[in-house]
Amino acid sequence: MATDIVAQLADSLAKTGVEDGELSYKGQGRKLNDAQSVEEIVKEIQDFEGLHALRLEGNTVGVEAAQAIAKALETKSEFKRCYWSDMFTGRLRSEIPPALNALGDAVMLAGARLTVIDLSDNAFGPDGVRGIEKLLKSTACYTLEELRLNNCGMGIGGGKILAASLMQCHKKSSSDGAPLSLKVFIAGRNRLENDGATALAQAFQLMGSLEEVHMPQNGINHAGVTALATAMQHNAGLKILNLNDNTFTEKGAIAMAQALKHLHNIQVINFGDCLVRPAGAKAIAETVSEGLPILKELNLSYGEITEEAALAVAQAVKNKNQLEKLDLNGNCLGEDGCKALKDIMEGMNMAQLLGSLSDDEGEPEDDDDDDEEDDEEEEEDDDEDEEDVDEEEIEEEEEEEEEEEESSGNKFHCISLSFPSQLSTPVSAARPPDVSSFLSFPSPDKLLKLGAKRALLMEQQVDVTDATKTAEAFLKIASVYKEENNDVKNAVLETIGKTLRLYPLLSLLLSSLTESEDKVKPVLVVPGHLHALEHVVRQDYFPKESVAVLEAFIACAAQNFCLFGDFATRAVQRMLVSNLHA
Repeated sequence: MATDIVAQLADSLAKTGVEDGELSYKGQGRKLNDAQSVEEIVKEIQDFEGLHALRLEGNTVGVEAAQAIAKALETKSEFKRCYWSDMFTGRLRSEIPPALNALGDAVMLAGARLTVIDLSDNAFGPDGVRGIEKLLKSTACYTLEELRLNNCGMGIGGGKILAASLMQCHKKSSSDGAPLSLKVFIAGRNRLENDGATALAQAFQLMGSLEEVHMPQNGINHAGVTALATAMQHNAGLKILNLNDNTFTEKGAIAMAQALKHLHNIQVINFGDCLVRPAGAKAIAETVSEGLPILKELNLSYGEITEEAALAVAQAVKNKNQLEKLDLNGNCLGEDGCKALKDIMEGMNMAQLLGSLSDDEGEPEDDDDDDEEDDEEEEEDDDEDEEDVDEEEIEEEEEEEEEEEESSGNKFHCISLSFPSQLSTPVSAARPPDVSSFLSFPSPDKLLKLGAKRALLMEQQVDVTDATKTAEAFLKIASVYKEENNDVKNAVLETIGKTLRLYPLLSLLLSSLTESEDKVKPVLVVPGHLHALEHVVRQDYFPKESVAVLEAFIACAAQNFCLFGDFATRAVQRMLVSNLHA
């Protein structure tokens, strides 16, 4: 009997992953639709004395199931950590806010004081942020230390809601004598852009307690970067700053260099793929040389940095005894510059700390300086145009985003084509900012603004000899297709035809569906992709050997009802297959 009890206990522990007050169902792939499906989970929560953490990531939780789980949490006053990332797979976006509201209400009712909220990889958009808005403003979050919202598709609207909630929480908690002191903030891949980043910067400045900030791939330009730089100066305890794959340009990089002078505890700086350019790199180098005594990692890769600036950066880390890695890959050093950089690092006995230079772009053309000045002027014009956009236009854009993402995160009923996150890394040393902006956050207006030379500009930006990059470019261009707008329609088809005809990409589109999630980021399939494919299959350059592949793709698409929303899936299938056999 005793042996049976021990075995039963061991099995229960193995299944739920109990550790330090933690109840875990992580990665079990359960489809939890209703109260009956969570009866076991509910009982285990109720029976768990001293519950501190609940892991639900890697399962799919419906509204009714969330409400049942929430009911069990209402008595857990010691609850502290919510690990609820990737738990709405296959759910409509309309289901997510009520599910989050139910769970949040339960936490508040229990009188819990949270330290960790992780809702990453849920792709819930602005509506999802509204689902946690009340929780974030409540006493339950006065003690919050970590907020993880990576890859949630919040957009500008969600970023503003989040910022306002954090500021309200800080105000109320300060009145109680214990101000909110958030330490870790993670919100990569959220399309925050300048407005969302600027709103969050105000919250960061108000709190002044951050130790880690991760906001990569958010389409933030120098205006938003400058706002973040100002905020970072007020967070003297900051240790890690990751703004990878945003667009600093010289202005943003110089502003950030000034901010770094106030951050004596900084250990990791990741400004890779941020287009800091030579002037920005030199400003950062000056800051590094004058301070930052415990710097461990400095990433200035893919920033269009030239030899002189790169050597200045190398000299700047000379006395950084705790340095573990310097990444200057993908810049514009040339063969001689790479050798000079390696020689300097070797002379300082730090050669082993220098990352690979295998992706160096080579020395820039003689007219690069002029190009950079022109690019900067164009960026400034773009920023001024963005500032003139009124709230009504922003709301219309957010509504369009929400319509396109109504089924986002749906892995059961919706096909996502996935590609490596680094694909937006530019290939050419001289990157037109408009093309970079379009590829980061595609829109019909941005494509039209590229003008008659859009195909040429796109070809300069996209390495059409690389199948993966070509496929991602195809998806981004096609995503802005509008059947009712002839100008946009023609611009999409012309750009695809001239730019992407050099590479057969259908096999890649299908094979990408099998890529592992840790290497890829999802691209939601929208009607424009199918319209573009319809055009492509009619062209002479379409490879006949891809006919069977595309037929399989369309057949699969027809079985996934949410793929196109109201779009006539079966009509598209008949149309495309007819074209293939024509």
